[in-house]
Amino acid sequence: MAESEIKALLDLDRELVWHPYGAMPGALDPLLVTGASGVRLEVSLPDGTQTELIDGMSSWWAAIHGYRHPALDAAVRNQLGQMAHVMFGGLTHRPAIELAVRLVELTPEPLRHVFLADSGSVSVEVAIKMCLQYWQSIGHPGKRRLMTWRGGYHGDTFHPMSVCDPEGGMHNLWRGVLPEQIFAEAPPDGYDTEPSPEYVTHLSDLMQRHAHELAAVIVEPIVQGAGGMRFHAPGYLRALRALCDEHDVLLIFDEIATGFGRTGTLFAAEHAGIAPDVMCVGKALTGGYLTMAAALCTTRVAEGISRGEVPVLAHGPTFMGNPLAASVALASIELLLDAAARGGVPWQADVARIEAALRDGLAPARDVPGVRDVRVLGGVGVVQLEQAVDVAAATSAAVRRGVWIRPFRDLIYTMPPYITADDDLSTLCGALVDAAAASQA
Repeated sequence: MAESEIKALLDLDRELVWHPYGAMPGALDPLLVTGASGVRLEVSLPDGTQTELIDGMSSWWAAIHGYRHPALDAAVRNQLGQMAHVMFGGLTHRPAIELAVRLVELTPEPLRHVFLADSGSVSVEVAIKMCLQYWQSIGHPGKRRLMTWRGGYHGDTFHPMSVCDPEGGMHNLWRGVLPEQIFAEAPPDGYDTEPSPEYVTHLSDLMQRHAHELAAVIVEPIVQGAGGMRFHAPGYLRALRALCDEHDVLLIFDEIATGFGRTGTLFAAEHAGIAPDVMCVGKALTGGYLTMAAALCTTRVAEGISRGEVPVLAHGPTFMGNPLAASVALASIELLLDAAARGGVPWQADVARIEAALRDGLAPARDVPGVRDVRVLGGVGVVQLEQAVDVAAATSAAVRRGVWIRPFRDLIYTMPPYITADDDLSTLCGALVDAAAASQA
């Protein structure tokens, strides 16, 4: 692509297109992607140079199989030959039914009922609405608040924003507008640590004081994502399950980022050996091809809602159950679970391989001045700085190494596609170390 054409497109982008968490007009030019294949993005740089970048982000956790995968491409093409979309009100179709069956099979018991939503944030809205409407329906309308712990992130629509970290999160702008929820302190750091009895007591005291008004507790299990990329011990999830049972409060797990293998188990709840009352999944659900998420709930929740004055779940997106998205979601799940389709390598082995490569490859970052912490769990690697990242400098350093990452706040992090080869993982880790050093220059 000619330099003049690239400039014209980027000028239009800056003037017209609002990017995630971006200014208008844009302060920094995004990179212009012209194609993608495998784990590489094809990019036209502003000077007209064509280059390829290893995608260290899986397009924000989603593209676990990489790009232009033949099985996923075929699923979309085959479904296009039948129908691209049909309304879900009063109608149904095979892809949605089969996807619901598969999700119920794979998620922990007793999750039995599936609401197909447009996006992760919407699935959290639906999950919260399920819990609020459940209590309303069974005669406890006073149970309408939510409890969570600090350091969380659950999306950008209004009820999800209300349970994002109120201090360090992105949504403190809306304080006084959002519902006021109940926040515990952030769970102590460290997946491999023993749960702190003092922290469990803190959770217990908070829940005991507010049980009469609590509809649900909502957390991201094991890995907190955009709120801080922190890891916590499975024991805290078991403590929450026991406390919710004791005080008759529902438990929501937001597995939008952690689902489909990212932490080393198919769902992060499996680390604790428990099940929530409601679970949200998304991102990797369709392998990064189309937007779709789901909120699953127990029969207790579904039947409680159905006994209410309004005996239906009051939510219905226009593109709910989209056949294209459902078809590619099914194909993505089968590709993940079918070792033969993955060249004989189980997904667990690939995630373990990535985890080992990230541990070794990111270790040198500990010696970079200004680095506060380096941590790895499953297919997630994080370099945390002592101060805010110089995003432009860090991104440029990574691009020079042939890698795409998207730092934010004090975090330089990666969650590569599961198909990323060892050599590319080595390059990716080197790019993160360089990005950390460049951010301190």
